[in-house]
Amino acid sequence: MRHPRHRGGDADGVWSRRRLLGVAGAVALAAPRGAPAQDNPLRFGLTPVFLSNDVQLLADLKTYITQATGAPVTLVMRRTYQEITALLVSGRLDAAWICGYPFVAYRDRLSLVAVPVWQGDSLYQSYLIGRAGRVAGAVDTLRGDVHAFSDPDSNSGYLVTRALLAARGTDPETFFRRTFFTYGHRNVIRAVAAGLADSGSVDGYVLEVLGDVEPGLARGVTVVHRSEWLGFPPVACPAAARDSAPVKRLTDALLGMDRHPLGQKVLGSLRLDGFAARPATLYDTIAAKVEQAGLAG
Repeated sequence: MRHPRHRGGDADGVWSRRRLLGVAGAVALAAPRGAPAQDNPLRFGLTPVFLSNDVQLLADLKTYITQATGAPVTLVMRRTYQEITALLVSGRLDAAWICGYPFVAYRDRLSLVAVPVWQGDSLYQSYLIGRAGRVAGAVDTLRGDVHAFSDPDSNSGYLVTRALLAARGTDPETFFRRTFFTYGHRNVIRAVAAGLADSGSVDGYVLEVLGDVEPGLARGVTVVHRSEWLGFPPVACPAAARDSAPVKRLTDALLGMDRHPLGQKVLGSLRLDGFAARPATLYDTIAAKVEQAGLAG
């Protein structure tokens, strides 16, 4: 677990243009630029919302996109959502699989490419979890906990809980005894299961998938509270690149993934049905949570 954020630290998760531009400058040297798009690999970013510790899955995903688009692919991964979003908004990625919170925060500068379909729809939930055996449904019993968040710019791993507490007239710094960020949904689950945290905020899709791939870990926690259904983390691109050839090829590749043998293998590993075209209004509920949590602007 790295860089715990203690009560009173800068844990507000507020998206400001100054902060994003600062990060963009810091990571700029790590991203390719300058040459025509057809001479460069398609640059596809992945955040910790993606189950990215499976080397074979990443290799299969890269191979599939390369074959389906006819272009070389570079998968770009960073530790935080903020770093990937900075690269995406600044145009240094062609597209990225991001979270609904940064998409809402920069929806005037980003466009949807495709949205995953999971269990028949493009929706998921945020879970509040406790150690195995904790009473389900009793949010107020979490008061005074040491609480693990995923990332300050995560919808399911931070924003939803902050909005839930705001509706109760409080905030994480007041409600919990201490909070920290793990920078990964798996890490939240590990922290709670191991007793490093009393409770945590996590992506429900990730926990459900872990029930299949790491059942021992998933059994170490209990779902205390489920949010309403929210727009699934999307694949997005810079708005200015929406009609570019690389983005159009990637869109076709994602929408056709369920009809290709290797694509089907990738989807099976992710427990997804496929990808679909969805309207940006899918994320209006998340935008409302940004307002409720006092994080707009």
